[in-house]
Amino acid sequence: MFLLGTGAVCIRARAQDATFSTTVNVVNVLVTVRDKQGQLVSDLTQGDFTLEEDGRAQTIRYFSPHSDLPLTLGLLVDASGSQRTVFAEQRRASRQFLDKDLRRDDRAFLLLFDRQVHFIDGLTLPELDMKTNGAQGTALYDAIVAASRRISGQAGRKALIVFSDGYDTGSAASLAAAIETAQRVDALVYSIRFLDPDIFAFEVPASKGGSPVPREGRKTLERIAKETGGEYFDLSAHETLEKIYAGIEDQLRNQYSLGFTPVSTRDKTRRGYRKLRVSVKRKGLTVQARDGYYPAE
Repeated sequence: MFLLGTGAVCIRARAQDATFSTTVNVVNVLVTVRDKQGQLVSDLTQGDFTLEEDGRAQTIRYFSPHSDLPLTLGLLVDASGSQRTVFAEQRRASRQFLDKDLRRDDRAFLLLFDRQVHFIDGLTLPELDMKTNGAQGTALYDAIVAASRRISGQAGRKALIVFSDGYDTGSAASLAAAIETAQRVDALVYSIRFLDPDIFAFEVPASKGGSPVPREGRKTLERIAKETGGEYFDLSAHETLEKIYAGIEDQLRNQYSLGFTPVSTRDKTRRGYRKLRVSVKRKGLTVQARDGYYPAE
């Protein structure tokens, strides 16, 4: 097990942090495929896939049926006031995942966030007295920006796992900037929603007086996961941590890796985000992949 960087630091991410870019010669896309029963499909070949960028067909030049590349993993844990009764469970959850699912060549780091972002020295979250924790505000988007910047330039596969209720009340970065930063470094984001039952006893359709709404937090976490190619999970009696971990582990170890050299890079007038669409020829299968990427400018 390896650590990605050392030292505990506290930083404040900024919206402009999401504007960096890396040179893109080959675009790599990690793809998960499931059947109608939700089971992973692992017997597809290169010829089973089609890939489009902004509606233009692209030639898949590199293909790997299972991605065994080393994994760089960041665990982002919400320690804000709204998580006071579930923080101990999040702490246990992060430790359990790292102990169970990291392999020898993988790298990992921990990040704690409330109104600020704190990188943790080592792979064990500190114990916090959430009853006396005075941290007001949640910098969820700043945390994703900071974690994405941390893994920028790392070879192999990159993923972030976010433990949170999905509410941001104190970031300098926007939701769009957080998603863009993760997309620029090719990071899959898996979000696991933890709700404090003392604060959110039930789902309500709208917020009165500006207080957070559980449904909105869920939408935020779902969007982050979908647009980066990861997946959203809602912790419940049916979706236990053990089941969620098994699902993430299966995905990370059973993804197809598709690589292509964009035809559109010859068009120097086209800038900005490029939409991707990955599909399979076999009927009845569902494809999960990131929505697009940012080419070098």
